[in-house]
Amino acid sequence: MTDATLDVVIIGGSHGGSEAAFRLRQGGFAGSIALLSAEPYLPYHRPPLSKAFLAGEVTVESLLLRGQASYEKANIAWHPSTTVTAIDRVDRRLALADGSHLTYGKLILATGGRPRVLPLPGAELGGLHVMRAIADVDKLRPDFVAGKRLVIVGAGYIGLEVAAVAIKTGLDVEIVEFAPRALARVAGPELSAFYEGVHGKAGVKFRFNTGVEGFVPAAHDGSHVGAVRCSGGIELPADLVLVAAGLVPNVELAQAAGLAMGNGIVVDELCQTSDPDILAIGDCVEFPLPYAGRRVRLESVPNALEMARVAASVINGNPSPYNAVPWFWSDQYNYKLQSVGLSQGYDIAVPRPGRTAESFIVFYLKDNHVLAADCVNAVAEFNTAKKLVAEKIAVDAAALADPAVDLKTLLPAKAA
Repeated sequence: MTDATLDVVIIGGSHGGSEAAFRLRQGGFAGSIALLSAEPYLPYHRPPLSKAFLAGEVTVESLLLRGQASYEKANIAWHPSTTVTAIDRVDRRLALADGSHLTYGKLILATGGRPRVLPLPGAELGGLHVMRAIADVDKLRPDFVAGKRLVIVGAGYIGLEVAAVAIKTGLDVEIVEFAPRALARVAGPELSAFYEGVHGKAGVKFRFNTGVEGFVPAAHDGSHVGAVRCSGGIELPADLVLVAAGLVPNVELAQAAGLAMGNGIVVDELCQTSDPDILAIGDCVEFPLPYAGRRVRLESVPNALEMARVAASVINGNPSPYNAVPWFWSDQYNYKLQSVGLSQGYDIAVPRPGRTAESFIVFYLKDNHVLAADCVNAVAEFNTAKKLVAEKIAVDAAALADPAVDLKTLLPAKAA
């Protein structure tokens, strides 16, 4: 890349970065915009990577958020395979890996995160995989064939989603989890038990309360993994391993530039960092969440899109603070999970049967107010659940649990 001066530079070509660029244009921003991505692909949907894309049901082209023509029409300069090595805040100058420099008026950091790796004996062996980018799936696919033994480290969303695809593909699947149940960090026991049952019936084996101590080379090939060594000396035979142990936010660039840090890059309700010319959005950010009344770091596409909207509003001179309620989703087998709110700290969980035998909702209450909800195959009820959570509505638990009671009748008139 040649040296240039730009009005806005966005570092990170994923959901948040792409959305911020187009939100700027939609808000009337007429200056120059550059979107820098470390990957060679146009910004694309990441959630399908562990589901439909891994299963071979969709192509790279179908993953793209927008086609090349959209960026050209909006006059957004997209720079693939571009890495920023340093931020000079005094001169508002970025150093790039190819030796060139960019000067910015405003900078948006949408650097996201990377899969957590386990610094354990044998971590350098072949056959160990992570799931975050198209390149990760490309690397996994040659091993991802029927009859292979797959061990997954971590029973979170990514681990469970990959397990579902692997079972359908004909692999033998075992999941090792340090916690006592699946989805322990993001869901209540009722939802954990449901998904453990679904996966168990499909043939997935679980080992809970089990740590991983290392990876053992295969007897026939010392450079490739052959087993996972677990706590207690147990060794699980493996032809391939997926490490799905969470995400590490990419904050090193911001940290080296001296920006304020917490559990991510610290921003205010307008996504502004400690530098007035730098904003930050998405998985790498710690921000004040009005719904929760505390600062959080969220890893979700809806959050990244909302923060992109906020950042663009600031640069466009019409600041509109973050005020969304977090929500998430996951597809496993024939079950669609949609979750809204954060259930940590709830008093009681209230299960509610769904419209079919394969659907249900779990509401999480604190002081009789709806704090969060997990909806399984309950798409029709999800929007009402979002309103119950957003309004922090006081409800009668018995009415909430009764499928004969229309959820909309529990909303105040203005929210119905």
